[in-house]
Amino acid sequence: MLTQEQPNSLPTWLAIARLLRWDKPAGRLILMIPALWAIFLAAAGTPPLPLVGVIILGTLATSAAGCVINDLWDRDIDPQVERTRDRPLASRTLSIQIGIVVALVAMSCAGILAFYLNSFTFWLCVAAVPVIVFYPSAKRVFPVPQLVLSIAWGFAVLISWSAVTGTLESPTWLLWGATVLWTLGFDTVYAMSDRDDDRKIGIQSSALFFGDRAPEAVGIFFVTTAGLLARLGFVMHLHLGFWISLSMAISLWIWQYTRLRQPDIPKPVYGEIFRQNVWIGFILLAGMITGLMV
Repeated sequence: MLTQEQPNSLPTWLAIARLLRWDKPAGRLILMIPALWAIFLAAAGTPPLPLVGVIILGTLATSAAGCVINDLWDRDIDPQVERTRDRPLASRTLSIQIGIVVALVAMSCAGILAFYLNSFTFWLCVAAVPVIVFYPSAKRVFPVPQLVLSIAWGFAVLISWSAVTGTLESPTWLLWGATVLWTLGFDTVYAMSDRDDDRKIGIQSSALFFGDRAPEAVGIFFVTTAGLLARLGFVMHLHLGFWISLSMAISLWIWQYTRLRQPDIPKPVYGEIFRQNVWIGFILLAGMITGLMV
């Protein structure tokens, strides 16, 4: 009984912090990474610092809003999933009304920041909103809902790149494709920990869609990510630093793939691999920045 009552004993401010996932920064950082990839590559390594600040704050506000919207959609599903049953809306620590207000505040913050951007980029931000709002419903009707999330992640590239150049160029789409496939890979890993619960509830995920071949699917996603990043490196004439970072990322992805192929993986391993991809993303960011230096 004590463990059931603990979530409801949280102060409201702490429950809101948990609703926004401030206690789990990996999910915030992993959206910020492709946005930073794009802004540094588009600006040849020297983006305006105020724009960098807007992009960072924008990704934090957008990902926060996405978390709340996700929890509002899933408030009746999350209690049935071991990993999510203690979320504030699932455990009824917070009311739906508070969740809606928090989501609106986060979206409003992101919207205010979007006015700093050029007109083309602003409308890209607007185009991203329906994907963010309706992504959580995809698991009810679409066999690979992680693809919808990946497309949402891809907007971070389009928005950040166009914020610098005012347009989208061929390298933009290489980076977009790499981001979508990378996201599809690490989010499929994340979904693997919930397979038993998802199957019981009757909702869909890429982990269930690929079944026993999920590790191979993740491996293919990471390989194609590496291939698109390599092509990007050639197109943009990136120097040694980028190729060193890409080699490190490939080595880590191979290691993760071998772990996923092992039998009877403990559930925490999936979360570890997800968090490791945050570091991989920052390694690649460092490589892109140094690779742009002559």
